[in-house]
Amino acid sequence: MDHTSLYLVPTPIGNLGDITLRALEVLKSVDLILAEDTRTSGFLLKHYSIDKPLKSFHNFNEHRTVSTLVERMQQGETFALVSDAGTPGISDPGFLISRAAVQAGLKIECLPGATAFVPALVKSGLPCDRFVFEGFLPVKKGRQTLLKSLVDEERTLVFYESPYRLTKTLEQFCEYFGGERQASVSRELTKKFEETFNGTLQEVLEHFSKKEVKGEIVLIVAGKSKHDSGERPSKYHSEEED
Repeated sequence: MDHTSLYLVPTPIGNLGDITLRALEVLKSVDLILAEDTRTSGFLLKHYSIDKPLKSFHNFNEHRTVSTLVERMQQGETFALVSDAGTPGISDPGFLISRAAVQAGLKIECLPGATAFVPALVKSGLPCDRFVFEGFLPVKKGRQTLLKSLVDEERTLVFYESPYRLTKTLEQFCEYFGGERQASVSRELTKKFEETFNGTLQEVLEHFSKKEVKGEIVLIVAGKSKHDSGERPSKYHSEEED
């Protein structure tokens, strides 16, 4: 099975210059580009003078279109899947088409590229050798249950959030994790007004409560320290554990 039927193509999370040369080559070569939002992706394609058919693929129509798209790929067509920003399938509806293609025995390739939580995690100063990615928290049902389940998690926690719910989420983090827990919030990554604020959860809450927040947001929260549970603090390379 040499023919690749579906390419998962990461797109810039803000700065258009972050797209890879290979991503541009793939987008120029496929028969159809599946986009989360054709308006957003259309702007990117126009910027790079790529003239390819675009088809919307989002939460409102994904279930109806998956089988049709799989049939077209089985007949030899090649598709590229892109999200509004970052790697498709990460906190967006691209998962369904990828799963269907795998189940149909089609070959998939995922290009390396931008994903918002990676730079936010790496620049947070918090341990990133082991972490838990939770994406967007449930807005209502299941939210408290999930937060309770993460209280004793020792790995670094990674979340996405909208600017409209940031303050509420930070308040809940203070309630469940404790206001003294270390955290980092990054917004507008790779854009002109990029901002990262590090501090305790209480300090982060106070900072963002005083301003109007815009842009996509990544929250990084330190895991529970073993020291807090009466155990000695963990280290990356402990002589006793090696």
